[in-house]
Amino acid sequence: MNPFSSGTRLRDMIRAIRACKTAAEERAVVRKECAAIRSAISESDQGYRHRNIAKLMFIHMLGYPTHFGQMECLKLIASAGFPEKRIGYLGLMLLLDERQEVLMLVTNSLKQDLNHSNQYIVGLALCALGNICSTEMARDLAPEVERLLLSRDPNIKKKAALCSIRIIRKVPDLAENFLSLAATLLKEKHHGVLISGVQLCTDLCKVSEDASNYLRKNCTEGLVRILKDVSSSPYSPEFDIAGITDPFLHIRVLRLMRMCGQGDSDTSEYINDILAQVASKTELNKNAGNAILYECVETIMGIEATSGLRVLAINILGRFLSNRDNNIRYVALNMLIKAVAVDSQAVQRHRTTILECVKDSDASIRKRALELVYLLVNDINVKPLTKELIDYLEVVDHDFKGDLTAKICSIVEKFSQEKKWYIDQMFKVLSLAGNYVKDNVWHALIVVISNAPDLQGYSVRSLYKAFYTSPEQVSLVRVTVWCIGEYGEMLVNNIGVLEVEEPMTVTESDAVDVLEARLISHSSDTATRSMSLIALLKLSSRFPPTSGRVKEIITVHKGSFVLELQQRAIEFNSIIQRHQNIKSSLVERMPVLDESTVIVKRAGPSQASISTEKSNQQPPSGTSLKLPNGVAKPAAAPLVDLLDLSSDDTPVSAPTSNDFLHDLLGIDLTNSSSGIAPASGTDILMDLLSIGTPPVQSNTSPEISSDKGLSLITKPASNSVHVVDLLDGLTSNGYLPEVHIPVYSSITAFQSSTLKITFSFTKQPDKPQVTQILATFINLSFDAYTDFVFQAAVPKFVKLHLDPASSNHLPSNGNGAVTQTVTVTNGQHGQKSLAMRIRIAYKVNNQEKLELGQINNFPPGL
Repeated sequence: MNPFSSGTRLRDMIRAIRACKTAAEERAVVRKECAAIRSAISESDQGYRHRNIAKLMFIHMLGYPTHFGQMECLKLIASAGFPEKRIGYLGLMLLLDERQEVLMLVTNSLKQDLNHSNQYIVGLALCALGNICSTEMARDLAPEVERLLLSRDPNIKKKAALCSIRIIRKVPDLAENFLSLAATLLKEKHHGVLISGVQLCTDLCKVSEDASNYLRKNCTEGLVRILKDVSSSPYSPEFDIAGITDPFLHIRVLRLMRMCGQGDSDTSEYINDILAQVASKTELNKNAGNAILYECVETIMGIEATSGLRVLAINILGRFLSNRDNNIRYVALNMLIKAVAVDSQAVQRHRTTILECVKDSDASIRKRALELVYLLVNDINVKPLTKELIDYLEVVDHDFKGDLTAKICSIVEKFSQEKKWYIDQMFKVLSLAGNYVKDNVWHALIVVISNAPDLQGYSVRSLYKAFYTSPEQVSLVRVTVWCIGEYGEMLVNNIGVLEVEEPMTVTESDAVDVLEARLISHSSDTATRSMSLIALLKLSSRFPPTSGRVKEIITVHKGSFVLELQQRAIEFNSIIQRHQNIKSSLVERMPVLDESTVIVKRAGPSQASISTEKSNQQPPSGTSLKLPNGVAKPAAAPLVDLLDLSSDDTPVSAPTSNDFLHDLLGIDLTNSSSGIAPASGTDILMDLLSIGTPPVQSNTSPEISSDKGLSLITKPASNSVHVVDLLDGLTSNGYLPEVHIPVYSSITAFQSSTLKITFSFTKQPDKPQVTQILATFINLSFDAYTDFVFQAAVPKFVKLHLDPASSNHLPSNGNGAVTQTVTVTNGQHGQKSLAMRIRIAYKVNNQEKLELGQINNFPPGL
């Protein structure tokens, strides 16, 4: 027989394909076989039609196109014999899907087979319909499937129930037709029918709320009976798995119970006893038992269970954490993360076991356990938990160190109540994992240090000691360099020594040594070296004996290949040589950074009111620190008040990332009255020192001379050269002219008997057309508002941007407020005033409410 003909057996074709040594040989064999099958189809060869379809199914599974054989499947389905129908239906399910138009032709054949006297042919039709049923087929054949649900044959009932699941998923409107039939299936004794019926009821609950209510009333008692019978039934070899009778039925029933009991206290109370029985009697030493217990715990946590039952469920999860199987521990951690919101105290009892999971060798378990520990931290246990995590930070592998460091920093920031403890823990983290600490974290640490005058000496001494033990940690080095530049005299003169400190002696030369070492180190990046140059310039003023050495160090870097360092060195050298009279004013200590402002910038608008309250309650001595607790923070804003050496995303209102005089003086140099914007790009010298410079005439072109350093050369049309000192006009006390920022009073934008909205306004001096509005919402009623949504509309000449609101829950009686930032850009600023329409939607006791308003009382100038 020809090896490539319609008469070739399937096994011969498979053998020929497997014998191919290359993909090209396989494609050649498949191509010849497909050609033979096409010839047989065109010749209407009925003798080998079923064999050809079997071959096409194998070729289809290999990934080759087989669409030319789809009609042959329909012809086989229309055949009278069972073997042909079986191959036809199998090919139909494999070669076609519900999107094929050819499928419309098989509806009539399916209807005939669903009414066939042979139960096996009926089973074939139900199986095919359950796999590829389309919406149209579901509507046409649903009555036939309903009729088959009343069949006496358990196999037909089982297949009909599974087919019904497909139908109601495709056409949810038909769910009510299957309700009573599905409830009847729960009374069957056959386990296959029971499992199918339970799954049908579960899907009915998903697609229809009416179905959920019906099944909750009529099936809860039956589910309890099924679970009792299965859990207490004697040994049955037919359904026994690891000594447990039909765990699959257990799990299906528990899932349906969870759906019925969710949000319904009466149903939950009714099933509490059987859940407690299953949770206490099921064994933990077998995987089947663990699966049942996990599903039982999920059901307990999903319904309105009693507190005792929830504790029992959480204790089961605690035992799961001691299991050797990684999968069991992982799902237990997942469930405990959800359980924290329900009963945090019960989860706290397993804190020791959870901490051990943080040290697990499996990366997935470590990450889940760390998330759970983070949720368990509170004001009471924060210190022991932080100590455990920092101790583990010393030995953790590098892959996990970044995640662990971020969580520790977040915990310390959110829950610290004493500034000294906060500073100590951050110093430990910087010493152990400073390379993994993000910039906003050490920026915030500097803010805290600047606001704690009693701890500044302690901080700089602690950093000095830590620097020599961990000089490779970048963030630690940067904080050390900054603090030595600001508080170097405290380090040398031992100012503000605490009782817990050990005495130490540091000379002025030692302090300069630290900065010089960072400046010449090949491992230091440009930002760290730039900070070291600034700190050296400051020390040259505070330690006069070291000024000569500092000048030599700065002079060496005038020839640096790094443009940033070269420019700084040239500028600082000129300050030392030519402007000694004002150097002390230029390099004076940074003003105390506003801690509440920085917290608001990092936490976003949602924390504005909280941060303000906390800053107002803080004592002047700055001995305590209470950062926003328990509220997730969005991405931190750049800390422009500090040494902004590496950030390119500073706000418009702040100096550009290259405005390093802001690092020295901590002030904004934008002079709105002059109307001259600071130079951009590499023209940083203009940003630094162009203070009080006479304006350049329109017929001149300014240039920066690297030889003159601090001079501005203007070349008028007469080609004469006029040199202007950039520091001319600076007052002797070194203070800079004040920038005028317009201030607008707040307005009541909207007020009703139940809701009040106020707007407060801020503007950027260089963008008068842009206004940032902070909207504050206060609930005046006796009921809390949920799902709170604020929307606004403006005229076409105004652009509007709404940031997310701080919360969608508005407490009653004015006990708290929701804030939301609105940014508007007036395209016709000065010509047309702002106007806005607002829409506020919320729910009161699950009833939707809507309020509308129009705002026309904006202050002039917006």
